[in-house]
Amino acid sequence: MADLFFYGTLCHVPLLELVLGRSADRLDLRPARLEGHGVYWAQGEAFPTIRAEDGSVAVGLVALGLGEEDVARLMFYEGGFNYDLAPFEVTLGDGSRMVARMFQPREGRWPVGSPWDLAAWENTWAPVNLRAAAEIMAWYGRLSPEQMAVRFGPIQRRASSQVLATGRAADPDHDPTRDVVVAEHRRAYLNFFAVDEMDLQYRRHDGRMSDVLNRAALMVGEASVVLPYDPRLDAVLLVEQFRAPVFMVGDPNPWVWEPVAGLVDAGETPEQCAHREAMEEAGVKLSALHPAGKVYSSTGSSSEFLNLYIGMCDLSHVPSGGGGLVSEGEDLRSRLFGFDELIAGVDAEQFRDMPLVTTALWLARHRERLRGSASGA
Repeated sequence: MADLFFYGTLCHVPLLELVLGRSADRLDLRPARLEGHGVYWAQGEAFPTIRAEDGSVAVGLVALGLGEEDVARLMFYEGGFNYDLAPFEVTLGDGSRMVARMFQPREGRWPVGSPWDLAAWENTWAPVNLRAAAEIMAWYGRLSPEQMAVRFGPIQRRASSQVLATGRAADPDHDPTRDVVVAEHRRAYLNFFAVDEMDLQYRRHDGRMSDVLNRAALMVGEASVVLPYDPRLDAVLLVEQFRAPVFMVGDPNPWVWEPVAGLVDAGETPEQCAHREAMEEAGVKLSALHPAGKVYSSTGSSSEFLNLYIGMCDLSHVPSGGGGLVSEGEDLRSRLFGFDELIAGVDAEQFRDMPLVTTALWLARHRERLRGSASGA
């Protein structure tokens, strides 16, 4: 049996329950503190780190009498992030002392930020982390902690997009809690993207429940798409890049012209993502964003949700050469298209990227207004 001290996100009992796979009423949890240690936000991250520090006290929980399976599940959840289980003497709420093990980050692994605030984390990050943990723990026993660690970023992005999805307007004519029944939910594939599979029933328009259907979805996340537009030049900037899915289907031309686009990181707004991607992919600084739609890219196969924008900018001095992040395998080239050339390309079915066609048509409807606003500035 093992006794473990938690000082960070695992002090949030619903998260601890999810990781351990059992209810808190079957756990012996007690308030505890570790003297001589301070807890801080890991710089730029949504979790804490701990360090030895005279005069500081780390406040947390001790879980008593954990079994081998409990520790193995915790090691899977935490083990890929360079944590070591080390013994420390902690003080319980009644003043008694005991030795408990703690997940201790290796020295220098996480630079510290401001003092850790569990309540602030719960208000901002707990819903995202709970969804991320559900996906992570579904792969317990199938992947190693190290394999899971390299997938953590995409998992967080997907979890964030799921939280955002639950906040969208409900359908007054349908109630998913009543009108959809899930018989089984399987996590079929996990890498940069994921594939989820369900056996489910839904309520038909005649009021009857459907047969049990097997359906799968590519779980992507939320993305921002921005078409950079210079109203004075009356031109847009497009980027061209190799797209593996287009190649995989057998298309002889897998290099595709597109607007600037990228996945929204957890904790980032779609607007922030649009500005970031415009700089990363094209070296363009946007002066304003005009929303051009919020849509699912392919409701029959993918969970991807697109935030579409027209990005106002000055394209008179666009950096030459390619763009994108080498670390993400991107190799982009950019080119200016005059508005007439853009629309002619849409009409001739030259462009094959749906967000490009959508934002181009939105621009066609609002171009005169945008040009007028720019000339009056």
